[in-house]
Amino acid sequence: MVDPLAEVVLLLQPTARFSKNVIGAGAWRVHRSDAGQPFYCAVLEGSCRLTLDGREPLVLEAGDFALVPAAFGVTMSSLEVPTDTANSLPVEQSPGIFRIGDADKPIDLRILAGHCSFGSQDAALLVSLLPELVHVRGEERLATLVHLVGQESRERRPARELILTRLLEVLLIEALRSNASAASPPGLVRALTDARLAAAIRAMHGQPSRSWTVTDLAKVAALSRTTFFERFSRAVGMAPMAYLLAWRMALAKDMLRRREVAVADVAERVGYASASTFSVAFSRHVGKPPTQYAREAEGANEG
Repeated sequence: MVDPLAEVVLLLQPTARFSKNVIGAGAWRVHRSDAGQPFYCAVLEGSCRLTLDGREPLVLEAGDFALVPAAFGVTMSSLEVPTDTANSLPVEQSPGIFRIGDADKPIDLRILAGHCSFGSQDAALLVSLLPELVHVRGEERLATLVHLVGQESRERRPARELILTRLLEVLLIEALRSNASAASPPGLVRALTDARLAAAIRAMHGQPSRSWTVTDLAKVAALSRTTFFERFSRAVGMAPMAYLLAWRMALAKDMLRRREVAVADVAERVGYASASTFSVAFSRHVGKPPTQYAREAEGANEG
């Protein structure tokens, strides 16, 4: 069976930037801007605050896991509000282990934190299908995965990059599905908790070349056309045909970057009757024709 969530994560092409163990004591505050890069952390002991720019602070407790698929401004701090608004400077005590806060006070916090990158040139589109913040409580599997990512990133063993890529894929999927509920923010994860919408999404992913209409998808979901359209738009955050177009273009970009098939074949695989109609749609969506996109992608890979 087609798994839409797994497909999105695989297309994102996550790669590790760094992972570290952080121990803290007393009052401290760290703010950083990551230009849309993913950030994750697992709290092993103690509590702290996590604040995304424009959102209310979130208290993280021991056993909590947080994932921000696209972090632009992140502040982490102690529960005790520091009197100094300046950033605290973590001090590396040993490889991969950093201390923050008051060096003279007993340790009251241990976390595993990391940053990764998405290799896909279509990452912004794919990330838009995911929740802005994932917060999971009491899932030991996630802390174990974060620990394995940190351990692997610090050791130079054979096949390190491959192992890290697979661990990150599993970490992201596990975090997203652990957070899935009808109360999740609009996006793919929330929609997949609705069995009827999930059936339609799996159909789109399983047969992207089919000439789908809203009526066809409503039948797959066993809903009326109006009910399906409204329910899908509310859960995903975009209309069904907009989602289908976004997914088709993500697949097309991936195939064009790989240069494994001709443009006409790409067009057929993503549901267009001819290369010319596909080229018009692709140019409107991406801002350049598919042949130019493929050439530029190949040049970037060679560089």
